[in-house]
Amino acid sequence: MADVVEPGVCQACGRQLPPQSGRGRTRRYCDARCRDAARRARERPGREERSDVKENLTPSSRQEYLDTIDGMARADDPVAAKVAVTARRLLDAMGESGSPQGVVAAARDLSAAAEAALQGAVDRARAAGQSWREIGDVLGTSRQAAFQRFGHPVDPRTGSAMSREVPSGVLQRATEFLDRFTAGRWDEVLADMDDGIRGRLTADRLASGWAQTIGMFGGYQDMGRVAPVMVGDGAVVDVELRFEAGEVMVWARFDTEGKVSGLRLHPPAQ
Repeated sequence: MADVVEPGVCQACGRQLPPQSGRGRTRRYCDARCRDAARRARERPGREERSDVKENLTPSSRQEYLDTIDGMARADDPVAAKVAVTARRLLDAMGESGSPQGVVAAARDLSAAAEAALQGAVDRARAAGQSWREIGDVLGTSRQAAFQRFGHPVDPRTGSAMSREVPSGVLQRATEFLDRFTAGRWDEVLADMDDGIRGRLTADRLASGWAQTIGMFGGYQDMGRVAPVMVGDGAVVDVELRFEAGEVMVWARFDTEGKVSGLRLHPPAQ
């Protein structure tokens, strides 16, 4: 029971607590949710005291958070456990003596683990009866884009699952094509297309369509993450383009030769 002047940190999540004044019990948690999380961590069967927290590398304000993360890693779900383990690796790598390369590698592994967790969550939602439209709404994309990224299509010719592994080099080709497209280098854009789509488009037509987009949404600013997914025998990207006054999605399909075989602009999912 004492006056508290300096704000402390939540013993469950490690976030800084708001300043506390006057006499009373020292605040230890952000809210009831963090208090319950700490209680569950204490009561978890088989929980043992951590001996691998490096005191000289890890600020005390983060040690309770690491304990919570480590406890999560004992979850029955191996995907959730992988996220927890890689999250802790990233926190350790971000310590004072962690190398920049180590931080990047840990962040890369956490990103991969989070992607696997998202795939598992979508699979679970589908098993529970959620539609692709509902899942797309949560992800902020169309139902088609959600299915292309997370679905498990079956090849009607063979009855076997279709590969979702994106061939090496597709990401770079897709990124370079979108850079040329958003820069208005229409002759180069046409050179990236296959014969079928190039026969229907011209540089003037592409420039006119882009000018109409600029007229509706203002100057182009940047684009979102490029993440190709395999669809049939080709790869597809559905990327957000951000303008001064709105967003537009650009959808592009790449064939097995790396040529663009389909292209369209469409509004983002609402």
